[in-house]
Amino acid sequence: MTTKAILDYVKKHPSGKVKIAYADMDGILRGKYISTDKFLSSIEGGTAFCDVIFGWDAGDTAYDNVKYTGWHTGYPDTPARLDLNTFRKIPWENDVPFFLGEMMDKDGVPSSVCPRQLIKKIVNDCHAEDLEPVCSQEFEWFNFAETPQSAREKNYIGLTPLTPGMFGYSILRSSLENPFFTDLFDLMKRFDVPLEGLHTETGPGVLEAAIVYSNAVEAADRATLFKTAVKEIAYKHGIMATFMAKISENLPGCGGHVHQSLWDKGMKKNLFHDAKDKLKMSDTMKHYIAGQLHCLPYILPMFAPTINSYKRLVEGAWAPTTLTWGVDNRTVALRVLNTSSKSCRLETRVIGADANPYLAIAAALGAGLYGIKNKLKLKQPPTKGNGYLDFSNGTLPRTLEEATNRMKNSKEAKAILGEEFVEHFTLTREWEWKQHLKSVTDWEYKRYFEII
Repeated sequence: MTTKAILDYVKKHPSGKVKIAYADMDGILRGKYISTDKFLSSIEGGTAFCDVIFGWDAGDTAYDNVKYTGWHTGYPDTPARLDLNTFRKIPWENDVPFFLGEMMDKDGVPSSVCPRQLIKKIVNDCHAEDLEPVCSQEFEWFNFAETPQSAREKNYIGLTPLTPGMFGYSILRSSLENPFFTDLFDLMKRFDVPLEGLHTETGPGVLEAAIVYSNAVEAADRATLFKTAVKEIAYKHGIMATFMAKISENLPGCGGHVHQSLWDKGMKKNLFHDAKDKLKMSDTMKHYIAGQLHCLPYILPMFAPTINSYKRLVEGAWAPTTLTWGVDNRTVALRVLNTSSKSCRLETRVIGADANPYLAIAAALGAGLYGIKNKLKLKQPPTKGNGYLDFSNGTLPRTLEEATNRMKNSKEAKAILGEEFVEHFTLTREWEWKQHLKSVTDWEYKRYFEII
């Protein structure tokens, strides 16, 4: 739509309001409704938003260790910009107009800690090399026949799954909950987050959706909106959806795998494909994979940002643990799909459903680009068979603390993401680690309560 058409729609919408949102460090959308007049004024003269969204955690507890904002700054409003290119109509809210925004600094420069600005920076880095990144993200998530109130009353224990049993790729289960399935597929399309596929995964009440590919910024927008939209649509059906990486040690975890390819500026040629190569992989793709393998230990918090993330990254649970790559192999960190020139791509399988899509896609592209710019050689052969047993190139960090320490001191992470971003983000992850150390868990009760 043209700018005029978008603004005309906003002006004529009977609600007289617009919904806006900004993504915080955890990928949570923070926003509000504003009047039509306020929105039009913001587009013309600029706007601002409270910088606390980069200064608190997922539970709205203020960080006490970051420099960007805090009690020492008074949590001021920071300049912001609403992006007209993100215009959408929310079909489950009477098609109310919706826009995403991004933060600036006081001089009008893109904020160094804003997740959406980070993905735009990485895309600009790609464009400087005459590369056009194309991406999509897929998600697995659990659904429960609960409400926010009932889940809290149960202390999140003994929740009722939407459907029982292990029914991966089940036609039966998709029929059983067809109204929810239908709304997910149809409403997402109307919300301009089109799905390529939707099916049940193995586990009680688990679904998986693949989002249609697009340019990298749009892919990150879609993925971020998808997670919130799923939860809102689920509410309409008396369902709670969770994108936790691991809800039980007895069930598989939930991935948020990112698919990537690089094209020429005219979008005519997939630069990952080489028909003459034995594995149909170009030198560009090999450098890209080498870059990700090299950088993975230093950027892992971008893919696995929570305490819970590392409960997913365990052997034999459909999530990688080793620094490996392979051709159509679901036990490795990086899965190459090379069946045709159009679809040749890399799937980064380390990423969990709990990751911030802006950060995950930015880190994946940035690491790959690092390999291309530094012409890193893909010396490691593809893993055949069980990637969990291939320790030839090492393993991933095992905890958020270990991963954060490696990122904090990494010259690679700083070169790719920027020193200010790395400093701020790793401080937020250090905060996350310290918060969990205070908590007494049900595992401790079961293990120690009577016997110790």
